[in-house]
Amino acid sequence: MKTTATVSPRLACAYPQLHVSDVERAGKFYVDLLGFKLVYLYGTPPFYGLVERDGAGFNFRHVDAPVIDPVLRDAESLISASIPVYGIEALHDEMAGRGVPMAQSLTEQPWGGRDFIVRDPDGNLICFGEASA
Repeated sequence: MKTTATVSPRLACAYPQLHVSDVERAGKFYVDLLGFKLVYLYGTPPFYGLVERDGAGFNFRHVDAPVIDPVLRDAESLISASIPVYGIEALHDEMAGRGVPMAQSLTEQPWGGRDFIVRDPDGNLICFGEASA
């Protein structure tokens, strides 16, 4: 008789999908300025791609027009993805030193966390927040 072990599901990670007008340009920005590694670009010209850094990754999907109203995104600070980080100050300094466009510099939040927000070439807002111990 064959038995099946009971395994509790566990989420391993997440790869948010960012909508971009130029997948190749997005990949270059995330590699050159944010320190990610290019995993792949797919298509000619590329319409899909993936970058990773440590345990975080982003999929890029080409779109011809923004899927989020840019005025609303900026007015409401609509974050596309949040990434917990160990060593938040060092990461902030690294990215600031590379000239990454910041929508918010490193900030102490009322709830006790610290975070900063970068803006990619398509206006996507990516929040890097201090990971809890």
